[in-house]
Amino acid sequence: MTIMTWGERVFQWLLIAGIMLLCVCMIYPFLHELSISLSSHKEALRPGVHLYPRELSSEAYRQVFQSGNLWTAMYNSVFRTVVGTLLMLLIMTTAAYALSKTYLPHRRLYTLYIVITMFFSGGLLPTYLLVKGLGLFDTRWSLIVPVLMNTYWMIIMRNFFMSFSVEIEESAKMDGANDIRILASIIMPLSKPILATIGLFCAVFHWNAWFDALIYTQDKSLTILQILLRRLIITGDNLDIQSMMASAQAPPPESIKAAILMVVTAPILLVYPFLQKYFTKGILVGSVKG
Repeated sequence: MTIMTWGERVFQWLLIAGIMLLCVCMIYPFLHELSISLSSHKEALRPGVHLYPRELSSEAYRQVFQSGNLWTAMYNSVFRTVVGTLLMLLIMTTAAYALSKTYLPHRRLYTLYIVITMFFSGGLLPTYLLVKGLGLFDTRWSLIVPVLMNTYWMIIMRNFFMSFSVEIEESAKMDGANDIRILASIIMPLSKPILATIGLFCAVFHWNAWFDALIYTQDKSLTILQILLRRLIITGDNLDIQSMMASAQAPPPESIKAAILMVVTAPILLVYPFLQKYFTKGILVGSVKG
C-alpha cells in the first residue's frame, strides 16, 4: 500500500468536494421539480427551495394522466425510442462487424468514407429537402431513418469486435457457419456489454430528441412527449392540458409542468440501472483497440 503525500491528499479531497458539488447541482433541480409535482396547491406556489414535498398531493399526476394527448405523445415517444434503438443497433452492428475484418476489400477506404461524415454534413436545409423528397415528411419514420447511423458509436463497436480472437470465427467457419451465422450466434452473444452501452446511448438520444420532430412532423397525432412539454413550458399551448390548468379545481401550472417533466424524465432513468453493469466494461473495451 502506497502512502499518499500531503499534496496528493489535498488534491483527493478537493476532487471529492468538486464531484459532490457537481452532484448537488445536478440532483437539486430534479428534487425541486419532483417536490413541486407532489405538493399541494399552496405549497407548490410557495417561493423558495423545495427539497421534499409538503402536504403531499398527487392531484397534478391525476390531472396529467387523464389527458388523452399525453398517452398519444407517450406512445409516439416509446415507438420512436424502441424501434429507433433496435434499427440503429442493427445497422451499426452489421457495419461495425464488416469493417472490423481485415480481409474486407477496400476496408480503409470504406472506413475513411464513413468517418468523413463526422466532420462534414449536408446541413439542415438539404436534410429537410431529402426527408421531404423521400416521402418521410410528417411520418414517424422521419424521426428514425435519418439517424440510423452514428459514426462515433459505430467506430466504438468496430473496435470492440476487433478485440475478438480470429480463431473463434475460423473454427466456426470450419463447421460450415457463414458470416451472418457467426455474427448472430457467436459475436452478438459475446458482445452484450457494447450492445447494452450503445443501446443505452441510442435510447437516450431518441428519447431526448425534439428538434427533428419540430421540423419534420406537423400532425398533432405524431406529437412526442418532448414537444408536448416544450409547448407547455415555452408557449403555454398544449392542447387539452391548457384547459386542465384553467379548471377551478386543477393544481397550479407549476405542479402540472413539474408532473409532466417527471413523466418525461422517469422512463429513461428507470432503464439505466438495468444496463449500468455493462456500461463501463463496454466503453473501456470498445475504446482500447484501434
